[in-house]
Amino acid sequence: MTIADQDKSTIAVWAGEEDPLAFGAAQVPIVQSAPFAYDDLDTWLAVALGQADGHIYSRNTNPTMAVFEEKCRALEAGENAISFASGMAAISNTLFTHLRPGDRVVSIKDSYGGTSRIFLDHLPHMGIDVDLIETNDGDAIDDAISKGCKIVYLETPTNPTLKIIDLARAIKAAKAQGAICVVDNTFATPINQNPLALGADLVVHSATKYLGGHDDAMGGVLIGKAELVQAVYEYREICGAVLSAFSAYLLLRGMKTLDLRVKKQNATAMEIARFLDKHPKVSQVFYPGLESHDKHDVAKSQMRGFGGMLSFSVDGGFEELKVFLSKLHYVHRAASLGSVNTLVGPPSVTSHVECTPEQRAALGIPETLLRYSCGVEDSGDLIEQLEIAFGAL
Repeated sequence: MTIADQDKSTIAVWAGEEDPLAFGAAQVPIVQSAPFAYDDLDTWLAVALGQADGHIYSRNTNPTMAVFEEKCRALEAGENAISFASGMAAISNTLFTHLRPGDRVVSIKDSYGGTSRIFLDHLPHMGIDVDLIETNDGDAIDDAISKGCKIVYLETPTNPTLKIIDLARAIKAAKAQGAICVVDNTFATPINQNPLALGADLVVHSATKYLGGHDDAMGGVLIGKAELVQAVYEYREICGAVLSAFSAYLLLRGMKTLDLRVKKQNATAMEIARFLDKHPKVSQVFYPGLESHDKHDVAKSQMRGFGGMLSFSVDGGFEELKVFLSKLHYVHRAASLGSVNTLVGPPSVTSHVECTPEQRAALGIPETLLRYSCGVEDSGDLIEQLEIAFGAL
């Protein structure tokens, strides 16, 4: 029986670590070396040409980084994986590798703010046609893809309004056009959703978030078809957006508890979403686990859990939002997500800080929206703090 046959919880702990580690270590060592030395030129040359296992230079590969990549590959059941210094490095390197002037990319209006900036500001300057479609309009997505494109780029659940895309439907449309389908799976995590199993070609993660889970390391990862990943690897080798060995070690340490954390965060988010959905001082709640979510059935069909992220709008204006945030305890008011600590903040300083207020409005993001990333604290304590904050309004 191989590691691929095991449960996600076992894969998160053991993938990439089944063989004995250096020096008999029980945890993956941090190999903090830029170059790797060889006693003879023949062996060195064989490794450099990919004819033998080994490492040459940590801008290309590194033993600690390699274990992290293998663990991610196994969790998403992909053919290959490469890591990056950040999630945005993974996204940008993937797009810049596979797009050329004259190409067309189809995506959605609700992608992460940094991704939106690539679509809105950078790709058009490179002579690449970008078509951003209303996220909830499956017919419009199909129609846009049917006109031909090189890449279909999807994100589900979306950041920060938790919209859901029918992956099977969009991937089918992409395949009909021979397009490369890329899915950002950061919010869902490999525990809750596996886009490659639904036919996607590539999956990206900001490993800084749920994979690491402790807000102490930045990283990104790309998993998918071997030849597509290899092309991005060759681009990353030159642009140098490589994951450090120490960050790889921290991410690996966090991934050992990925399954435990995500299942706890799934349960907490569901409980908090139901509490907020009934609260008189909340105008909107965005969480795909709620039966009232317009794509709840789609989410239920393609996800094993609905995730630890939710967002909601507090009644009132920006001043009320500031008061509400100031009264919350047992949270960090910070621009990240997926941590063991609960993290809260509006998109204007978190997911879409790169966008102007006008761009956020065009993306359907209210200025009074709060993105709420559930940690692993007791859900009752978190709800109590929300009640206190609502009481201050």
